[in-house]
Amino acid sequence: MTFLARLRASVAEHGPTADGAAPSSLLCVGIDPHRALLEQWSASGGAGFAADAAGAERFGRTVVEAAVGRVAVIKPQVALFEAFGAAGMLALERVLSDARAAGLLVVADAKRGDIGSTNAGYADAWLTPGSPLEADALTVSPYLGVGALQGVLETAERASKAAIVLAATSNPEAAQLQLARLPDGRTVAASVAAAIVERNARTGAGHGLVIGATVDRGAYGIEIDPSTPILAPGFGAQGAQLSELRALFPADALVLASVSRSILRAGPAGLAAAIDAAGRELRDAR
Repeated sequence: MTFLARLRASVAEHGPTADGAAPSSLLCVGIDPHRALLEQWSASGGAGFAADAAGAERFGRTVVEAAVGRVAVIKPQVALFEAFGAAGMLALERVLSDARAAGLLVVADAKRGDIGSTNAGYADAWLTPGSPLEADALTVSPYLGVGALQGVLETAERASKAAIVLAATSNPEAAQLQLARLPDGRTVAASVAAAIVERNARTGAGHGLVIGATVDRGAYGIEIDPSTPILAPGFGAQGAQLSELRALFPADALVLASVSRSILRAGPAGLAAAIDAAGRELRDAR
């Protein structure tokens, strides 16, 4: 099955919406072992959550355990494991292994992006079956040129995986580049999105786009295609509400609504209940 097919199967598995309609979006739980969160979890009585690699590992594996049966997709933030060096990356390997064993879809939020053989190395590391860091999808940056991602896209397609390509991100610093106009009048972000939609039309792979939930999509001129999944950060702590999903995205858009801190702040004891509450909010919105 392609990544797109697996996503659609996960959507179907998670059942009808409150009004009986077929759902078209999924909750995506972030695994972000910020030092402040590790300290909070530890202070709240959670043993073993020190701000170190071992704490990040336990944090990640605890989130995976709570996510199983509640959501289909998790999104580890790679940088926050990488901050602990080699031990942190080993911790991430174990978190990814747990997720794969549990049947969760994993989006590795690494935002990799380079050219040529360097991108091929990233693809081998994250998208090759059997790799210690194997994920189902990898976030990548196209801002060295979408064409530079060719090796990543091809590796993903061979393995029935996907690249999730940054298009319109929610950080304000990106607007100057992403809203810049090309000679044909399109924004840079719109041209990135169009290239990925066109490739999906040819391959059926289901490569995705990152489009922030707090972004004014109209200003970017991005048209959303239902065969191109949207990873939408910005819900929860960043300001957007899951209840606003229908107002933010077309009804037929396949949206991975990413929520991290607003769930993780519930701590290890409240994690499952926080995931359930977010899931209910999303189902009611749909």
